[in-house]
Amino acid sequence: MQDDRHSPFRDAGLDRRTADEVPDTPQTRAPSYRLAFDDHEFMCREELRPVRLQLELLKPQMILDERGVESTIVLFGGARIPAPANKDTARTKTLADLSHFYDEARTFARLMTEKSMTGKRLENVIVTGGGPGVMEAGNRGAQDAGGQSIGLNIVLPHEQAPNEYVTPDLCFNFHYFAIRKMHFLMRARAICVFPGGFGTLDEMFETLTLIQTGRMSRVPFLLFGRAFWERIINWEALADAGTISDEDLDLFRYVETAQEAVELIEAWEPAPARADIPGR
Repeated sequence: MQDDRHSPFRDAGLDRRTADEVPDTPQTRAPSYRLAFDDHEFMCREELRPVRLQLELLKPQMILDERGVESTIVLFGGARIPAPANKDTARTKTLADLSHFYDEARTFARLMTEKSMTGKRLENVIVTGGGPGVMEAGNRGAQDAGGQSIGLNIVLPHEQAPNEYVTPDLCFNFHYFAIRKMHFLMRARAICVFPGGFGTLDEMFETLTLIQTGRMSRVPFLLFGRAFWERIINWEALADAGTISDEDLDLFRYVETAQEAVELIEAWEPAPARADIPGR
């Protein structure tokens, strides 16, 4: 990142390079001698967690601001959902049957990206978790349209490298799930949730909780695949039990196709403030 603001103080990057050129002595080899911000072992200490949290929040924020990303369209969905061409390799029949949602995610991302490529600032940029499956489809659809897309990866023990369709300088890597989820939602104009597993459910329920409690503004919240979601979650049972309100069932809509999702987003009108939220 280039900072054009003038400072009377010596540049930190210059000091970092200068420190690499000092004579090799027992003193300069000691960990205590390293510049604090250039000392990886020091930065990973338990006591530095608040600093790492701040850095992980700040770095993507600054880069997205510099790139002019004004708003995003969020795609959540399973990493294991294959492209239709690969459905024969799916680990279960259900995953193979869900493969058409790969194409719907790709088409949806292409349509939304085509509509967004009109101004100097980047509006309604597709953002995914940057991995395979539905995430890959979203980034791929944006590339099909000749546009850009964001990938928010996270370090996991068994996956994942960024998919090849994420715009390279909009590809981020996270350590903290919480900060990653904040970046998903900070610029969100719409949330689209495709079938997925624990990660998708976590992202979906946290977002719904933020909207339900008034901590986040209402935006179009679309669940792709009514049959899948009604099999996984008995929403009406929650309302019947009184653990959620009947009005909470209006926080989301089911869609089956990319075109249906685009039409709902374009026709969206913000709902009035909920009277049953404490503090309203």
